[in-house]
Amino acid sequence: MKHAYLALSIATILNIPVVNAAPFIEDEKTEVIEVLGQISNSQGLSVKDAYVDGPFGDNLALKDIARSVTPISSELIEQLNITTLQDVLAVSPNTYSASGFGAPSLPTIRGQLGELFQDGTRRQAGNNGFGVPLSFNSVEQIDVVKGAPPVLFGSSQRNGGFVNLHSKTASTDESKGKVNLSAGRWDQYRAQVDYTGAIVKDKVGFRISAEHIDNGSFYDYAGMKSDSLFAALRILPDDKSSWDINFELFQVEFTDNAGINRPTQALIDHGLYITGQGVQSNGSTIPAAGSIVSPTGQVQLPRSTVLTDPDNQNEATTYLFHSIYKRELSPSLSLKNTTYFQHLQREEISQNSFVEVIDGADTAQNRTELTYLWNSDQQTIFALDVRYNKVLGYSQFTTEADSPIDLTGPLSNRRIPLTAEQQARLVELRPDVFVSPGAQYDTNNDGTGDFNLSDTTDSRSVQTGLAIQHDSDWSNDLHTTVGYRADFYDVKASDPIAPEGQIAASDSINEILHSAHLSFNYTLTSDYTVYGTASYNEATSNSMAGGTALSSDNTISAQNFATENTLVEFGLKYAPTDSDWYADGAVFSQRRSLRNRDGSNTGIRTQGFETQVFYDAYPYWVSAGYSYIDASYDNSASSQDSAQIADAFDNSRPDIIEGTSVGAPSFTSFAPSNRQVQGIPEQSFSFNGNYSINPEWQIGFSGLYTKSYPLDFLATVKIRDQYTLNMNTSYAFTPNTKLRFDVNNVTNGKNWRPVFEGGYFGATLVFPELPINAKLTVTHNF
Repeated sequence: MKHAYLALSIATILNIPVVNAAPFIEDEKTEVIEVLGQISNSQGLSVKDAYVDGPFGDNLALKDIARSVTPISSELIEQLNITTLQDVLAVSPNTYSASGFGAPSLPTIRGQLGELFQDGTRRQAGNNGFGVPLSFNSVEQIDVVKGAPPVLFGSSQRNGGFVNLHSKTASTDESKGKVNLSAGRWDQYRAQVDYTGAIVKDKVGFRISAEHIDNGSFYDYAGMKSDSLFAALRILPDDKSSWDINFELFQVEFTDNAGINRPTQALIDHGLYITGQGVQSNGSTIPAAGSIVSPTGQVQLPRSTVLTDPDNQNEATTYLFHSIYKRELSPSLSLKNTTYFQHLQREEISQNSFVEVIDGADTAQNRTELTYLWNSDQQTIFALDVRYNKVLGYSQFTTEADSPIDLTGPLSNRRIPLTAEQQARLVELRPDVFVSPGAQYDTNNDGTGDFNLSDTTDSRSVQTGLAIQHDSDWSNDLHTTVGYRADFYDVKASDPIAPEGQIAASDSINEILHSAHLSFNYTLTSDYTVYGTASYNEATSNSMAGGTALSSDNTISAQNFATENTLVEFGLKYAPTDSDWYADGAVFSQRRSLRNRDGSNTGIRTQGFETQVFYDAYPYWVSAGYSYIDASYDNSASSQDSAQIADAFDNSRPDIIEGTSVGAPSFTSFAPSNRQVQGIPEQSFSFNGNYSINPEWQIGFSGLYTKSYPLDFLATVKIRDQYTLNMNTSYAFTPNTKLRFDVNNVTNGKNWRPVFEGGYFGATLVFPELPINAKLTVTHNF
């Protein structure tokens, strides 16, 4: 059995010595001045002294932001082993997420999908969380912000909250580098080299970071290989301006991991899987909608046996460019210009008939902010923001069928060769690859569309935003912020692959979306600040890569621009100047719309409480986070791939399962209700800690607890209370070389997670989390 190892090194310890005046003999004419110093024990692992740039302005202290925010520094990223967006749950409360088919491309915040920004601009991030894995090779800080993006960031697609990634920046005054090598269980290897130096001292600097990952997997027929090359340039023309430029190229081959099908309570509690291949009404055992399974028994299914296939193809290439230019134009006027460009190509062709091919997605954005200081108490930010998005993509997800598949059988059980009848309802993109057309057509004039629709599109959108934000200090204790933004959308979409003999359908639409927020901060004492915020946001619903697909009537649905989102939040922040503690807490109420697979929107209301606590003073560091969330449908309809897993089975073995013989998959719409949203734990608790035995040797731990929650809408299956405990230790052999050993899930808990956000596959799939594993990492600074 292979041994495993995971990680990254522990942060640099900052130790500032006490400064004392030298002793001397006092006489009558000598003025005595006593110089007192204070030891700084910070290890860079607390959020207390962090500053946040971008969402609400620049260089803002955490206690001065009227939102629940968790800034995660590079030291904290390293300490917590953050390598995916799911890992932020270790430190930021209310960020529990589904597996995202094993490759999450979006965060989940307060029970709903959040947005992903980098350097203040929204990245392409897949379709409802299913997209391309994220490389952290370019990342220096992660800001996790709860609630919809503020007016400076503008209208977007997802409003639970957002993560803003801060790119690494170059140094202009020193040269330094780092090499990081890790090896782990299941043949998981990672190598990274990061170097920065001055080209012209105090004027121009560069930085280069390269990363290679070659990961085997615990899961069958799974793995990931990726390469990231990041380069940054910093230019300081004078003492009033700065210009940061960076570029990243990222290539990845990865696995679309759908987890385990047929999630019964016996599977969750005891690992028991119901066997038997589904049968169509015509007697075929090829998985298809409406298939019915006659159970043949129950077996202990290895948790590594998941819905993957060795012949699946899944790869992507993307490159990104960011530029941030700042200049002080006068003592009262400053300028900030942010530019972003991203190109993405992706191809997934699966043996279960799923296809998603992005044949080019280009996004360009430029935002100019002018900040005018009226006086020492009043400031206004004016912003002009233009975003362009063009997507050419093809998809097909209408013939997938997971429930009929018996995972204990041969690979042929999982494969779905399309019948001639199914192919006739699709279009051939290339030999033996069939996709949905980008519009509906009635070829036989019977009044009914003859094709299966997915997300195929050739679309272009231009978003022009005008924003204003005014900040006021009414006294030394009271600060308010008010902001408004209007976004003008010009969108066109057409069918890029119309069936032979048909004229490609197309449509266009123009819409105006509005957003506004109002907030206050009030300093109760020098240590305590109370805040409140209210936000209204109109958002969009998009398909893959942020594109816009035509609906079944061959128009761009106005529903795509009708997702209203609201937030009310009140909180208290404790940030004492003479203590090593930091704590905050917030109560919130959010309402948002969730885009369903059929293009409709479902209203969901979330209410809850969250708190985080940090203590950072050498030799100790601890943090803890707790969240409570009540997520329910807001008198709204919902849908699932099937109503319940029992629908996939007949009742021939009631001793195993009382089947209904409905057949599965069988798309089910549920009537409007106020039921609990499936797939979200009401309560979660995370904790982390580190202790330095001496300057060379450190030990640490982290843990996560989640309360039981329903996996499906009808709550026929529940994921029980579960916890994960991780341990780590590191030893510095020299001041520049450190070895770290991580053991994750030390209790070997058999934990589970939903596969997809929104609960659509709650009665169909469930994701088994990793068993105990370890990694060894060596870090060398030079």
